[in-house]
Amino acid sequence: MAPMTGRLNLESGMTELILIRHGETDWNRELRFQGQVDVPLNAIGHEQARRLGQRLALEVADLLVCSDLIRTQQTALPISQQSLHPSLQGSSLLNSALREQSFGKFDGMRVNDIQSQYPQDWAQWIQFHPDFAFPGGESTRQFHARVLAAVRTLALDHAQQTLVVVTHGGVLDMIYRTARALPLSGPRQSEIPNAGLNRVRVDGDVIEILNWADTQHLTDMPAQPVYDQASLAR
Repeated sequence: MAPMTGRLNLESGMTELILIRHGETDWNRELRFQGQVDVPLNAIGHEQARRLGQRLALEVADLLVCSDLIRTQQTALPISQQSLHPSLQGSSLLNSALREQSFGKFDGMRVNDIQSQYPQDWAQWIQFHPDFAFPGGESTRQFHARVLAAVRTLALDHAQQTLVVVTHGGVLDMIYRTARALPLSGPRQSEIPNAGLNRVRVDGDVIEILNWADTQHLTDMPAQPVYDQASLAR
C-alpha cells in the first residue's frame, strides 16, 4: 500500500477526514469500558503515536483536531511535532464532541466484572439495541447523533479542506456504520485498530470511505487487543 501523502482534489463542499483511533492504553489490554474516563497511553500506545507522526509527516492537511481526552491528545502530539507542514504544527484543536461514548456507571469497568456483578445490565447490552443505555450513560442512538453532528460541523466549517482527526473506536464505528448504511443495532462490523488510519470524504450528509484500518506503519508491533462485540455476546 502506498504511503498516505498528498491531497486529493476536493470538489466544492467536500471535506476529507483522516480519522485515527488513539493509541493503546492499559485499559485496552484489560478490555475495560474506557468511555469518557481520562486514561493515558501505555508504552505501546506512545510508540504507535510516534510511528503515526512519522507516517503523516508528509501529509498535506489543514488542521489537526482531537477529542479532549488525554489518550487522543497524546496520540496527536507526535503528529504535530513531526509534521513538515505548518498547518499541522503546534497544538491541536480540542473537540469534546469527539469523545468516546459514555457508559455511565460502567465507565472504567472490566467486561468480566460487569458480566458477573450486573448480569441483567450486561444481558441488555449484548442485545445491541440502539436505544439501550447503561445507567447514567448514552444510548447508541444518542451517541450516533452526537458524532454525526460533530462530523457535519467539521465538514461545514472546513469545506474543501483536509483534517486529521484523532478520536475513539466508538466514534469511528458510528462513522463506519453511517458510510456503509449499516443499522445502529448489532455488534461492530469493522476493524478499528489503535493508531490505524482511516480516510473518508464528507459531502453534506454523505460519508464515503476511501481507505480503512490501514496499519502499515505498525508492522512488527505487538498484536493488538481486539474488542470483538460479537464474541462477547456469545
